[in-house]
Amino acid sequence: MTAARAARVVVVGAGVVGLLTALECALAGHRVTVLDRGAIPNPESSSYDQHRAIRTLVPGDPDGTRRMVGAHHRWRELETVLGTAFYRRVGVVTAWPRDRVAAVVSSAADAGVPVAELDPDDLPHLGFPAGSAGVREAQAGVLLARRVLRAAARWLAGHPAVALRPYCAVTAVEPESGRVVLAGGEVLGGDLVLVAAGPWGRGLVDHPVVLRRQTMLYLRPPERLARWWRTAPAVGGLGTDGRAWAVPPGGGTLLKISSDAVCREVAAADCADEDQSPWARRLAEAGVLPDVERYTVVAARACHYTTDPDTGGARLARVGPAVWSRAACGGTGFASAPLVAGRIVNAVTEVAA
Repeated sequence: MTAARAARVVVVGAGVVGLLTALECALAGHRVTVLDRGAIPNPESSSYDQHRAIRTLVPGDPDGTRRMVGAHHRWRELETVLGTAFYRRVGVVTAWPRDRVAAVVSSAADAGVPVAELDPDDLPHLGFPAGSAGVREAQAGVLLARRVLRAAARWLAGHPAVALRPYCAVTAVEPESGRVVLAGGEVLGGDLVLVAAGPWGRGLVDHPVVLRRQTMLYLRPPERLARWWRTAPAVGGLGTDGRAWAVPPGGGTLLKISSDAVCREVAAADCADEDQSPWARRLAEAGVLPDVERYTVVAARACHYTTDPDTGGARLARVGPAVWSRAACGGTGFASAPLVAGRIVNAVTEVAA
């Protein structure tokens, strides 16, 4: 059998999907060029954040659960590959109406995901919706996102088959040929091109997406609760409307709260003129933290991501014979990044066969 040749892969975007795809392609023996309009990693990327929750259970979706279990295992392996500890396995709790908890637990048992029911009184410093209970996934937790991106960039910078090219804006991608045109007129060719540039990739490929903006609050817990928060899990389904998340501090990060209720569709990623204080106030008053006035607000940050208009989530799409596109979708997109990288490696292998 003839060995597969080394393919040329061009990755547009140095967020988590772009960097992990470059890493997996390099591990598979291919040559990779990573382009980004900013630094590598890019602090303006959708995935550049302090931390992201990763869970494995997708209730009612055995295939989705199986895929996320695979992503969870790969994240653990990547700690060894990158030589960096970035996965805090503190568990993830999600709040559910009490009459749905039994079905969620049953779904987890069918998928082989260990969970335990949890009473809201067990997490007294978080605001569960009325009439809800928690389901805790022990084999889940929090990824230290910035640490992941920086470690991946360092690894790629030291690999002989990888070229990192920061501050290289891309003006066009030709889906039929895989030609990538840079702002200065330079043209790169690739056997496969992945466009994973988040909001800035919308004009490069024919992949309809919706641009969204979300405000997040970063807080410092009061001193009397510092020890409690150090071992707290990530928790979703919080607040009076059940739409919020709290990601605990640890590993040098702050406590973060976010909510779908302050997510809005926007026309452009430039939010320099938008006053974040009304959104931050709405988030602080969402009931995520029962005694929020005791916490110190360190920062309010607006982030942007793109979603598929049909599913409202992340989507990997083949937009031409040589070109793939990934819609960046916040925390879910970060957690599932190894799955995208694996799919692209398979596509490259098919090209190189």
